[in-house]
Amino acid sequence: MVEIRMRYEGDLHCLSVHGPSGSELPTDAPADNQGRGESYSPTDLVATALGTCILTTMGIVARKNGWNMDGASASVEKSMVADPLRRIGKLEVKVRMPEELDAAARATLEKTAESCPVQKSISNSIEVPMVFEWGAGRA
Repeated sequence: MVEIRMRYEGDLHCLSVHGPSGSELPTDAPADNQGRGESYSPTDLVATALGTCILTTMGIVARKNGWNMDGASASVEKSMVADPLRRIGKLEVKVRMPEELDAAARATLEKTAESCPVQKSISNSIEVPMVFEWGAGRA
């Protein structure tokens, strides 16, 4: 179990501390929702968690199989909706792989990405389209 502590710092800013490492992560409300957008918003962290989870779980499988993933990258475009409540409506994922791998390796890594723990934790009310670019070069 991992404990993460959060503290409200005022003016819509929070500071989170990762228990095991002590690493700190500030957040701010986004500019379109009364904040200054000076750091990640809480919903930005959901998008960040998804992208890093995809790359990490793919990296675990790639390392186990001897496939090179160095330089792989991901981007997640977050779209908010306001009806009926403000929430994340879509997280569009693009994964760029620097190496061209055979069809079996690509299928394995794509399945891994689509079943990462964060992806499986996201509500079905959020669209998560995913695109893979193979042989895209180093990011």
